[in-house]
Amino acid sequence: MTKPTFLQRLLPALLIAMTGLFPATLSAQQDACSIRISLLTASPGEELYSTFGHSAIRIIDSSRHTDLVYNYGTFDFDDPNFYTKFIRGKLLFYVSVDEFDSFTQEYIAEHRDVTEQVLNLNCDEKRDFVDYLQNNLLPQNRFYKYDFLFDNCTTRLRDLIERAAGDSLHFGNVLHSKKTFRDLIHWYLDRNGMPWSKLGIDLLLGKPTDEVMTPYQVMFLPEYLMKTVDSSTLGARPLALPEKAIIHVQDTAPPSGTLTGPLPVFLLLFVFVVAASFSGRAWVKRILIAFDGFLYFLTGVLGILLLFMWFGTDHAVCRDNFNLLWAWPTNVIAAFYIHSRKRKGTRYLEIYTGALVLLLAAWFFLPQHLNSALLPVLGILVFRTWRYCSNRYAA
Repeated sequence: MTKPTFLQRLLPALLIAMTGLFPATLSAQQDACSIRISLLTASPGEELYSTFGHSAIRIIDSSRHTDLVYNYGTFDFDDPNFYTKFIRGKLLFYVSVDEFDSFTQEYIAEHRDVTEQVLNLNCDEKRDFVDYLQNNLLPQNRFYKYDFLFDNCTTRLRDLIERAAGDSLHFGNVLHSKKTFRDLIHWYLDRNGMPWSKLGIDLLLGKPTDEVMTPYQVMFLPEYLMKTVDSSTLGARPLALPEKAIIHVQDTAPPSGTLTGPLPVFLLLFVFVVAASFSGRAWVKRILIAFDGFLYFLTGVLGILLLFMWFGTDHAVCRDNFNLLWAWPTNVIAAFYIHSRKRKGTRYLEIYTGALVLLLAAWFFLPQHLNSALLPVLGILVFRTWRYCSNRYAA
Protein backbone atom coordinates (compact mmCIF):
# COMPACT_ATOMS: atom_id res chain seq x y z
CA MET A 1 0.00 0.00 0.00
CA THR A 2 1.32 3.40 -0.93
CA LYS A 3 1.92 5.70 2.02
CA PRO A 4 -0.43 8.79 1.87
CA THR A 5 1.25 12.03 1.09
CA PHE A 6 1.05 15.08 3.34
CA LEU A 7 -1.59 16.66 1.11
CA GLN A 8 -3.70 13.49 1.15
CA ARG A 9 -3.64 13.47 4.97
CA LEU A 10 -4.38 17.20 5.20
CA LEU A 11 -7.41 17.26 2.90
CA PRO A 12 -9.64 14.96 5.00
CA ALA A 13 -8.68 16.86 8.13
CA LEU A 14 -9.68 20.13 6.49
CA LEU A 15 -12.96 18.65 5.31
CA ILE A 16 -13.74 17.39 8.83
CA ALA A 17 -12.86 20.77 10.33
CA MET A 18 -14.96 22.62 7.76
CA THR A 19 -17.85 20.25 8.29
CA GLY A 20 -17.81 21.15 11.97
CA LEU A 21 -17.24 24.84 11.35
CA PHE A 22 -20.03 25.58 8.92
CA PRO A 23 -22.95 24.33 11.01
CA ALA A 24 -21.74 26.41 13.97
CA THR A 25 -21.40 29.52 11.81
CA LEU A 26 -24.78 29.00 10.20
CA SER A 27 -26.34 28.41 13.60
CA ALA A 28 -24.99 31.71 14.94
CA GLN A 29 -26.15 33.49 11.80
CA GLN A 30 -29.49 31.73 12.07
CA ASP A 31 -29.93 32.98 15.65
CA ALA A 32 -29.46 36.61 14.58
CA CYS A 33 -31.44 36.38 11.35
CA SER A 34 -34.35 34.49 12.85
CA ILE A 35 -35.26 37.80 14.48
CA ARG A 36 -37.61 40.35 12.94
CA ILE A 37 -37.63 43.85 14.46
CA SER A 38 -40.36 46.35 13.70
CA LEU A 39 -41.59 49.75 14.83
CA LEU A 40 -45.20 49.90 16.02
CA THR A 41 -47.06 53.21 15.88
CA ALA A 42 -50.43 53.69 17.56
CA SER A 43 -52.76 56.46 16.43
CA PRO A 44 -53.92 59.16 18.88
CA GLY A 45 -56.64 58.30 21.37
CA GLU A 46 -59.47 60.33 22.86
CA GLU A 47 -57.85 61.00 26.25
CA LEU A 48 -55.26 63.75 26.77
CA TYR A 49 -52.49 61.29 27.68
CA SER A 50 -53.04 59.46 24.36
CA THR A 51 -53.61 62.52 22.16
CA PHE A 52 -50.16 62.31 20.59
CA GLY A 53 -50.14 58.57 19.86
CA HIS A 54 -47.61 56.00 21.02
CA SER A 55 -44.60 54.03 19.75
CA ALA A 56 -43.18 50.63 20.67
CA ILE A 57 -40.80 48.00 19.34
CA ARG A 58 -41.93 44.52 18.29
CA ILE A 59 -39.42 41.65 18.15
CA ILE A 60 -40.37 38.26 16.70
CA ASP A 61 -37.87 35.47 17.30
CA SER A 62 -38.89 32.48 15.16
CA SER A 63 -36.20 30.25 16.69
CA ARG A 64 -37.67 30.74 20.17
CA HIS A 65 -41.28 31.21 19.01
CA THR A 66 -41.65 34.52 20.86
CA ASP A 67 -43.50 37.69 19.83
CA LEU A 68 -42.80 40.51 22.27
CA VAL A 69 -43.43 44.26 22.44
CA TYR A 70 -41.00 46.61 24.22
CA ASN A 71 -42.52 49.79 25.60
CA TYR A 72 -40.55 52.75 27.03
CA GLY A 73 -43.69 54.54 28.21
CA THR A 74 -44.26 52.58 31.43
CA PHE A 75 -44.40 54.09 34.92
CA ASP A 76 -45.42 52.95 38.38
CA PHE A 77 -48.79 54.50 39.20
CA ASP A 78 -48.71 52.83 42.62
CA ASP A 79 -45.64 54.77 43.70
CA PRO A 80 -46.64 56.48 47.00
CA ASN A 81 -45.02 59.72 45.79
CA PHE A 82 -46.43 59.45 42.26
CA TYR A 83 -48.15 62.85 42.08
CA THR A 84 -45.31 64.72 43.76
CA LYS A 85 -42.75 63.20 41.41
CA PHE A 86 -44.97 63.76 38.38
CA ILE A 87 -45.53 67.46 39.13
CA ARG A 88 -41.84 68.06 39.89
CA GLY A 89 -40.68 66.24 36.74
CA LYS A 90 -38.89 63.54 38.73
CA LEU A 91 -41.12 60.58 37.84
CA LEU A 92 -39.07 57.73 36.39
CA PHE A 93 -40.33 55.88 33.32
CA TYR A 94 -38.98 52.49 32.31
CA VAL A 95 -38.94 49.92 29.52
CA SER A 96 -41.32 46.99 29.92
CA VAL A 97 -42.08 43.85 27.89
CA ASP A 98 -45.47 42.50 26.91
CA GLU A 99 -46.87 39.78 24.67
CA PHE A 100 -47.89 41.14 21.27
CA ASP A 101 -51.46 39.84 21.63
CA SER A 102 -51.88 41.61 24.98
CA PHE A 103 -50.50 44.82 23.48
CA THR A 104 -52.95 44.82 20.57
CA GLN A 105 -55.97 44.05 22.74
CA GLU A 106 -55.60 47.39 24.49
CA TYR A 107 -55.68 49.33 21.21
CA ILE A 108 -58.54 47.28 19.80
CA ALA A 109 -60.55 48.19 22.91
CA GLU A 110 -59.69 51.89 22.44
CA HIS A 111 -60.48 51.80 18.68
CA ARG A 112 -57.00 53.00 17.73
CA ASP A 113 -54.99 52.11 14.64
CA VAL A 114 -51.63 50.36 14.97
CA THR A 115 -49.15 50.42 12.08
CA GLU A 116 -46.08 48.20 11.74
CA GLN A 117 -42.83 48.98 9.91
CA VAL A 118 -40.36 46.10 9.69
CA LEU A 119 -36.84 47.48 10.03
CA ASN A 120 -34.56 46.46 7.17
CA LEU A 121 -31.60 45.58 9.38
CA ASN A 122 -28.91 43.01 8.61
CA CYS A 123 -27.99 40.27 11.07
CA ASP A 124 -25.22 42.22 12.79
CA GLU A 125 -27.45 45.27 13.19
CA LYS A 126 -30.24 43.12 14.62
CA ARG A 127 -27.81 41.58 17.07
CA ASP A 128 -26.62 45.03 18.21
CA PHE A 129 -30.23 46.19 18.50
CA VAL A 130 -31.29 43.24 20.66
CA ASP A 131 -28.13 43.34 22.81
CA TYR A 132 -28.61 47.02 23.60
CA LEU A 133 -32.32 46.50 24.31
CA GLN A 134 -31.56 43.61 26.65
CA ASN A 135 -29.00 45.78 28.41
CA ASN A 136 -31.70 48.44 28.87
CA LEU A 137 -33.88 45.86 30.60
CA LEU A 138 -31.38 45.39 33.42
CA PRO A 139 -32.63 46.88 36.72
CA GLN A 140 -29.82 49.45 36.83
CA ASN A 141 -30.52 50.63 33.25
CA ARG A 142 -34.25 50.35 32.64
CA PHE A 143 -35.32 53.61 34.35
CA TYR A 144 -35.02 57.10 32.87
CA LYS A 145 -36.33 60.57 33.67
CA TYR A 146 -39.05 61.36 31.17
CA ASP A 147 -38.95 64.59 29.16
CA PHE A 148 -41.95 65.25 26.91
CA LEU A 149 -39.96 66.88 24.10
CA PHE A 150 -36.44 65.52 24.29
CA ASP A 151 -36.43 62.15 26.07
CA ASN A 152 -39.69 60.25 25.84
CA CYS A 153 -40.95 56.81 24.85
CA THR A 154 -40.61 57.70 21.15
CA THR A 155 -37.20 59.41 21.14
CA ARG A 156 -35.85 56.37 23.02
CA LEU A 157 -36.79 54.22 20.02
CA ARG A 158 -35.25 56.72 17.60
CA ASP A 159 -32.00 56.54 19.59
CA LEU A 160 -32.17 52.74 19.69
CA ILE A 161 -32.52 52.51 15.90
CA GLU A 162 -29.77 55.07 15.39
CA ARG A 163 -27.38 53.19 17.67
CA ALA A 164 -27.96 49.82 15.98
CA ALA A 165 -27.80 51.16 12.41
CA GLY A 166 -24.58 53.13 12.92
CA ASP A 167 -23.03 55.56 10.47
CA SER A 168 -24.83 54.15 7.43
CA LEU A 169 -28.17 55.50 8.70
CA HIS A 170 -29.51 58.65 7.07
CA PHE A 171 -32.74 60.00 8.57
CA GLY A 172 -35.15 61.52 6.07
CA ASN A 173 -36.55 65.03 6.41
CA VAL A 174 -40.33 65.09 6.77
CA LEU A 175 -40.48 68.78 7.73
CA HIS A 176 -41.39 70.82 4.67
CA SER A 177 -41.72 74.12 6.53
CA LYS A 178 -40.54 75.64 9.78
CA LYS A 179 -42.50 74.27 12.71
CA THR A 180 -42.14 74.82 16.44
CA PHE A 181 -42.86 72.20 19.09
CA ARG A 182 -45.96 74.20 20.06
CA ASP A 183 -47.21 74.21 16.45
CA LEU A 184 -47.39 70.44 16.34
CA ILE A 185 -48.78 70.15 19.88
CA HIS A 186 -51.55 72.57 18.85
CA TRP A 187 -52.25 70.56 15.70
CA TYR A 188 -52.92 67.38 17.67
CA LEU A 189 -55.02 69.13 20.31
CA ASP A 190 -57.08 70.95 17.67
CA ARG A 191 -57.63 67.72 15.75
CA ASN A 192 -58.96 66.04 18.89
CA GLY A 193 -61.13 69.04 19.83
CA MET A 194 -59.38 69.88 23.12
CA PRO A 195 -59.40 73.71 23.41
CA TRP A 196 -59.29 73.72 27.23
CA SER A 197 -56.36 71.32 27.29
CA LYS A 198 -54.69 73.54 24.71
CA LEU A 199 -55.16 76.55 26.98
CA GLY A 200 -53.73 74.69 29.98
CA ILE A 201 -50.69 73.54 28.01
CA ASP A 202 -50.11 77.06 26.66
CA LEU A 203 -50.19 78.39 30.22
CA LEU A 204 -47.67 75.89 31.58
CA LEU A 205 -45.21 75.50 28.69
CA GLY A 206 -42.76 78.35 28.31
CA LYS A 207 -40.56 79.76 25.59
CA PRO A 208 -38.54 76.53 24.89
CA THR A 209 -41.70 75.10 23.30
CA ASP A 210 -41.59 77.86 20.67
CA GLU A 211 -38.19 76.85 19.31
CA VAL A 212 -38.15 75.78 15.65
CA MET A 213 -37.64 72.02 15.42
CA THR A 214 -34.95 70.24 13.46
CA PRO A 215 -35.84 67.12 11.40
CA TYR A 216 -34.19 65.10 14.17
CA GLN A 217 -36.20 66.70 16.98
CA VAL A 218 -39.56 66.24 15.25
CA MET A 219 -39.26 62.52 16.00
CA PHE A 220 -40.47 63.19 19.55
CA LEU A 221 -43.94 62.48 18.14
CA PRO A 222 -44.84 58.87 17.19
CA GLU A 223 -46.44 59.76 13.86
CA TYR A 224 -43.38 61.78 12.81
CA LEU A 225 -41.00 59.01 13.87
CA MET A 226 -43.04 56.69 11.63
CA LYS A 227 -42.87 59.12 8.70
CA THR A 228 -39.14 59.68 9.19
CA VAL A 229 -38.39 55.95 9.35
CA ASP A 230 -40.37 55.50 6.14
CA SER A 231 -38.17 58.06 4.35
CA SER A 232 -34.81 57.02 5.84
CA THR A 233 -32.06 54.87 4.35
CA LEU A 234 -29.34 52.50 5.51
CA GLY A 235 -26.66 53.01 2.92
CA ALA A 236 -28.33 52.09 -0.36
CA ARG A 237 -31.28 50.27 1.18
CA PRO A 238 -34.42 51.68 2.83
CA LEU A 239 -34.48 51.65 6.64
CA ALA A 240 -37.90 49.99 6.74
CA LEU A 241 -40.12 47.86 4.56
CA PRO A 242 -43.48 49.35 3.48
CA GLU A 243 -45.76 49.95 6.46
CA LYS A 244 -48.52 47.53 7.26
CA ALA A 245 -51.74 48.07 9.21
CA ILE A 246 -51.94 45.73 12.22
CA ILE A 247 -55.16 47.28 13.51
CA HIS A 248 -57.34 49.53 11.39
CA VAL A 249 -60.57 51.02 12.66
CA GLN A 250 -63.13 52.90 10.66
CA ASP A 251 -62.21 56.55 10.15
CA THR A 252 -64.28 58.97 12.20
CA ALA A 253 -65.07 62.60 11.50
CA PRO A 254 -62.90 65.09 13.41
CA PRO A 255 -64.58 66.91 16.31
CA SER A 256 -66.45 70.01 15.20
CA GLY A 257 -65.95 73.44 16.67
CA THR A 258 -67.66 74.16 19.96
CA LEU A 259 -69.08 77.25 21.61
CA THR A 260 -67.99 75.97 25.02
CA GLY A 261 -64.29 76.52 24.32
CA PRO A 262 -62.32 79.09 26.37
CA LEU A 263 -62.43 81.90 23.80
CA PRO A 264 -66.26 82.04 23.42
CA VAL A 265 -66.70 81.60 27.19
CA PHE A 266 -64.23 84.37 28.08
CA LEU A 267 -65.66 86.70 25.42
CA LEU A 268 -69.14 86.22 26.87
CA LEU A 269 -67.76 86.89 30.36
CA PHE A 270 -66.05 90.06 29.11
CA VAL A 271 -69.31 91.39 27.63
CA PHE A 272 -71.22 90.54 30.80
CA VAL A 273 -68.67 92.23 33.11
CA VAL A 274 -68.49 95.40 30.98
CA ALA A 275 -72.29 95.65 30.80
CA ALA A 276 -72.69 95.01 34.52
CA SER A 277 -70.10 97.66 35.36
CA PHE A 278 -72.48 100.38 34.17
CA SER A 279 -75.31 99.14 36.38
CA GLY A 280 -76.26 101.33 39.32
CA ARG A 281 -77.74 98.53 41.39
CA ALA A 282 -76.02 97.90 44.72
CA TRP A 283 -76.17 94.09 44.53
CA VAL A 284 -74.50 94.12 41.10
CA LYS A 285 -71.70 96.31 42.47
CA ARG A 286 -71.18 93.92 45.37
CA ILE A 287 -70.93 90.95 42.98
CA LEU A 288 -68.40 92.81 40.83
CA ILE A 289 -66.29 93.74 43.86
CA ALA A 290 -66.14 90.07 44.86
CA PHE A 291 -65.42 89.09 41.26
CA ASP A 292 -62.50 91.55 41.04
CA GLY A 293 -60.91 90.14 44.18
CA PHE A 294 -61.39 86.57 42.97
CA LEU A 295 -59.88 87.33 39.53
CA TYR A 296 -56.82 89.02 41.00
CA PHE A 297 -56.34 86.21 43.50
CA LEU A 298 -56.67 83.60 40.74
CA THR A 299 -54.06 85.30 38.52
CA GLY A 300 -51.74 85.53 41.53
CA VAL A 301 -52.08 81.81 42.32
CA LEU A 302 -51.42 81.04 38.65
CA GLY A 303 -48.29 83.19 38.76
CA ILE A 304 -47.02 81.32 41.83
CA LEU A 305 -47.67 78.02 40.03
CA LEU A 306 -45.75 79.18 36.94
CA LEU A 307 -42.80 80.27 39.08
CA PHE A 308 -42.83 76.90 40.83
CA MET A 309 -42.90 75.02 37.52
CA TRP A 310 -39.98 77.17 36.31
CA PHE A 311 -37.68 77.05 39.35
CA GLY A 312 -39.03 74.22 41.49
CA THR A 313 -39.26 71.38 38.97
CA ASP A 314 -37.13 69.59 36.38
CA HIS A 315 -39.56 70.43 33.56
CA ALA A 316 -37.24 72.31 31.17
CA VAL A 317 -40.17 73.23 28.88
CA CYS A 318 -41.81 75.23 31.72
CA ARG A 319 -38.96 77.74 31.95
CA ASP A 320 -38.90 81.31 30.60
CA ASN A 321 -42.69 81.52 30.72
CA PHE A 322 -43.99 84.85 29.36
CA ASN A 323 -47.41 84.28 30.94
CA LEU A 324 -45.82 85.75 34.06
CA LEU A 325 -46.07 89.14 32.33
CA TRP A 326 -49.78 89.17 33.21
CA ALA A 327 -50.08 86.50 35.95
CA TRP A 328 -48.17 88.38 38.66
CA PRO A 329 -47.70 86.31 41.85
CA THR A 330 -48.14 89.53 43.89
CA ASN A 331 -51.76 89.68 42.73
CA VAL A 332 -52.53 87.25 45.55
CA ILE A 333 -51.95 90.19 47.94
CA ALA A 334 -53.40 92.83 45.63
CA ALA A 335 -56.69 90.91 45.57
CA PHE A 336 -57.40 92.19 49.09
CA TYR A 337 -56.64 95.83 48.19
CA ILE A 338 -58.37 96.26 44.84
CA HIS A 339 -61.24 98.19 46.45
CA SER A 340 -59.23 99.57 49.33
CA ARG A 341 -58.86 103.29 49.95
CA LYS A 342 -55.13 102.92 50.55
CA ARG A 343 -52.99 104.91 48.16
CA LYS A 344 -50.32 102.17 47.86
CA GLY A 345 -52.90 99.69 46.60
CA THR A 346 -54.07 102.12 43.94
CA ARG A 347 -50.51 102.77 42.77
CA TYR A 348 -49.88 99.02 42.38
CA LEU A 349 -53.05 98.63 40.31
CA GLU A 350 -52.04 101.52 38.06
CA ILE A 351 -48.62 99.95 37.40
CA TYR A 352 -50.17 96.55 36.76
CA THR A 353 -52.75 97.98 34.36
CA GLY A 354 -50.04 99.87 32.45
CA ALA A 355 -48.04 96.62 32.14
CA LEU A 356 -51.12 94.83 30.79
CA VAL A 357 -51.71 97.52 28.16
CA LEU A 358 -48.09 97.21 26.99
CA LEU A 359 -48.42 93.43 26.91
CA LEU A 360 -51.58 93.64 24.80
CA ALA A 361 -49.78 95.93 22.35
CA ALA A 362 -46.91 93.44 22.02
CA TRP A 363 -49.06 90.29 22.20
CA PHE A 364 -48.34 88.95 18.71
CA PHE A 365 -44.68 89.98 18.68
CA LEU A 366 -43.47 88.08 21.75
CA PRO A 367 -40.97 85.21 21.38
CA GLN A 368 -43.50 82.94 23.12
CA HIS A 369 -46.97 82.18 21.83
CA LEU A 370 -49.67 83.24 24.31
CA ASN A 371 -53.10 81.70 23.91
CA SER A 372 -55.56 84.12 22.27
CA ALA A 373 -58.35 82.95 24.58
CA LEU A 374 -56.61 84.96 27.33
CA LEU A 375 -57.19 88.28 25.55
CA PRO A 376 -60.74 88.75 26.96
CA VAL A 377 -59.39 87.93 30.45
CA LEU A 378 -56.74 90.63 30.15
CA GLY A 379 -59.44 92.94 28.80
CA ILE A 380 -61.51 92.37 31.93
CA LEU A 381 -58.49 93.04 34.17
CA VAL A 382 -57.68 96.30 32.36
CA PHE A 383 -61.26 97.51 32.22
CA ARG A 384 -62.17 96.71 35.82
CA THR A 385 -58.94 98.20 37.22
CA TRP A 386 -59.38 101.32 35.09
CA ARG A 387 -62.95 101.69 36.40
CA TYR A 388 -61.77 101.33 39.97
CA CYS A 389 -58.93 103.83 39.59
CA SER A 390 -61.21 106.34 37.82
CA ASN A 391 -63.81 106.14 40.57
CA ARG A 392 -61.10 106.34 43.21
CA TYR A 393 -59.76 109.64 41.87
CA ALA A 394 -63.27 110.96 41.19
CA ALA A 395 -64.13 110.38 44.81
